[in-house]
Amino acid sequence: MHEPGINGTQIIEPPAVTVDATSGRLDRLMRIHSAKRPATLAACLALACCYVTAPSFAQAPHLNFTQPGGMPGLPVVTGIAANSNSVTVTWDGPAGYYRLMRSLSLAGTQWTPVATNHNRNATLALQLASNAFFRVQGPAPQYAGAFACAECHKGIHNSEMNTRHAGALQTLKAAGQGNNKSCLPCHTVGYGLPTGFTTEAATPYLAGVQCENCHGPAALHAANPYDLAVRPRIEIAGQLCGGCHTVSNHPTYDEWSGSKHYAVVEDMNLSGRINSCGRCHSGSARLALIEGEDPVVTVTGDANVGITCVVCHDPHATNANPAQLRYPVASTNDYFLTTSDVFTNKYNPNINICAQCHNHRGASWTGNSRPPHHSPQYNFLLGTVGEVNNPAERYTAGHARLQKQCVTCHMQTEEYVSEAQPAVTGHSFEVESFDACVQCHPFPELLTQFTMGSIGARIQDVKNTLDLWATTKAPEPLRTKYGALAWEYTNVGGLSTGSPGPSSTEQGTIPANIRKARYNLYLVYHDGSFGVHNGPYAVTLLENAKSWVEEELAK
Repeated sequence: MHEPGINGTQIIEPPAVTVDATSGRLDRLMRIHSAKRPATLAACLALACCYVTAPSFAQAPHLNFTQPGGMPGLPVVTGIAANSNSVTVTWDGPAGYYRLMRSLSLAGTQWTPVATNHNRNATLALQLASNAFFRVQGPAPQYAGAFACAECHKGIHNSEMNTRHAGALQTLKAAGQGNNKSCLPCHTVGYGLPTGFTTEAATPYLAGVQCENCHGPAALHAANPYDLAVRPRIEIAGQLCGGCHTVSNHPTYDEWSGSKHYAVVEDMNLSGRINSCGRCHSGSARLALIEGEDPVVTVTGDANVGITCVVCHDPHATNANPAQLRYPVASTNDYFLTTSDVFTNKYNPNINICAQCHNHRGASWTGNSRPPHHSPQYNFLLGTVGEVNNPAERYTAGHARLQKQCVTCHMQTEEYVSEAQPAVTGHSFEVESFDACVQCHPFPELLTQFTMGSIGARIQDVKNTLDLWATTKAPEPLRTKYGALAWEYTNVGGLSTGSPGPSSTEQGTIPANIRKARYNLYLVYHDGSFGVHNGPYAVTLLENAKSWVEEELAK
């Protein structure tokens, strides 16, 4: 099979797989050719199991591919890159020590060790790599079954044994597929490997999805818990779950990997960002905070992880909340967490799962640096954010009274019918159907179009009125220097073009009415639904904003 390689290379992987009967190691060959220079690079990669790094070890790369069954029992080569004066070989699998070996010919038996590490990569000088074959070796996988984990991890074990994962083989049997070889890797432990599941009669202790599906083979760890080199790996990458939660029957991973939760929008490793922005934009930072850790200490250098499956789902928990969610799907208490709040002082696990991050983050009309963040959806739903003339103007949306709140519309599901009509799990988080709306709204598509069009027009109207104030009534120094931006924040928001706006000192010359108006305007705009979340309240905030600007225009 030929695939495009890295840096102008081509990788050739023959389908044949050979097993060394004396060592039990699985060998797979991969050859790499450089298109940039005459020298030919080749690699022979022996795939075998390896084990887990301890927390005190250097952070290894996260799993970046999916494999049925979860954590691969054998190392899998993920790339061979030809650099200018070197070659980098990377592989993945359960953490532990690997040995990279080199040979000048496949015909010979002379293999020379060139690297030994637990980082799952090695970079070699070109003279060691040109026209060479490489083999990555690790110990054979030894599976023990979940009961071997119970002695030390009793609480987690007992909880996990009551999850749907534990009954995965029974689910398969109930569907009449208990002997289906294509299904067994995701419903048992280590199926297809010498020490993995074979049959329920022969290996009952490996039936169902257990600890080793996610953490890798653990028999060596169970035999010697103090050996940090074989401590099972803790992996939070979505690819771990994606090996099974995929394809047309249950395309959870496929939907999630195309969503905004998957992406990391900015570098979260910066010291001024990891503990503030990271609490909602970094899966590793948020999990560290939930565990009472300081991300600056525990995940610096590893904060660029999206909002992966385990950020929202606790794989060890039973169904206190649906689908092993860490939080409920609905709540009515107002909640926000500013970027400067001490996380443990404000964190509330009883708040709606989406509201954990989709809250206004302490936004106020008195802020001048930038518009309120693009995350006020929960508070907007409750009518608790924004400036009003009196408390009676606050309005809680009818959508806030839905049993599942956000999930009702944003995570609609459909059962699998056929390959042409696959299942829908809702993990794109996009509203792609109006089926959930018809119980309350006879013509939801038309109502949505009308609401969004109406609020969009009101947003533009308020913005035009602010522009008019800026060009005709703003203090002369602001008018002369900034023109239509005289009403804007220092870091201009997305409703305007050009930058910057008035400086922090100059912001003090902008009347309070203008600052409250722009605050309401950006709250409605950044809610993102154009009134669908809470139409009446959106109208109230925009009407108040316009009246305040008109008051200033009349002066």
